[in-house]
Amino acid sequence: MTTTGIWQFCLLFFAALLGGALNSVAGGGSFISFPALIFTGVLPIPANATSTVALWPGSIASMGAYRKELVEQYRLHRAFLLVLSGTSLIGGEIGAQLLLHTPPATFVILIPYLLLLATLLFTFSGNITHWLRTRRAPASPEPEVAAPKTPWLRLTGISLLQFIIATYGGYFGGGIGILMLATLGLMGMENIHEMNALKTLLTSFINGVAVVTFALRGTVVWPQAILMVVAAIIGGYAGAYYARKIDQRWVRFFVILVGFSMTLYFFVRTYYP
Repeated sequence: MTTTGIWQFCLLFFAALLGGALNSVAGGGSFISFPALIFTGVLPIPANATSTVALWPGSIASMGAYRKELVEQYRLHRAFLLVLSGTSLIGGEIGAQLLLHTPPATFVILIPYLLLLATLLFTFSGNITHWLRTRRAPASPEPEVAAPKTPWLRLTGISLLQFIIATYGGYFGGGIGILMLATLGLMGMENIHEMNALKTLLTSFINGVAVVTFALRGTVVWPQAILMVVAAIIGGYAGAYYARKIDQRWVRFFVILVGFSMTLYFFVRTYYP
């Protein structure tokens, strides 16, 4: 292996290691994995597809931690869960197809804007969550009973929002977590563990169908993907283990710093090559 090859190997391994850890703690792992692939010479669309493949197993693993909440939600709101799951699969597939049919030159121009959108969503996620809770606070003085009923009209609106989020997620994916939390908050959910459980499940569906599509179309760069999957799993496990020992504010600050730095870099790279 040449010096350049060793450098690229190390960069991708540690990028996926850090990305997996960030996703298990605060999210934002794609801010690390996606640029790292581009820095090592992978073209933008295959880099996006490979990054999705690399980080997807972490979402699957996270579902185990929310097994209790998912079983409870399925018992209480089976129709709701099935509708949103189906919507996520359809939207994720459409988003993946849109990515594959986007001209590479167009996607290069979109990269900094997509990164900026994802970074802003992550940066202001706390404000969004606070606004939703404030909005919901005076809604009813009645004590919480298991989970609120979801009228079909509201479910239709929530499903439409989820479809839009899933389409964006299949296309790029950055920031879909906070978008889904906001949508679930609008639906009336308040228990953060239940919300995170559903978010993890739906994210797994969105990215899962995208992964299958990318793999069948030959868009994934498999040597890099396999290396990064291993590193992301290690990082995800370590991140979950040490999550309680790290001040979350510093983790979020680091993700935001990386997000804005990568956004600035790709703006400069795109318009001032």
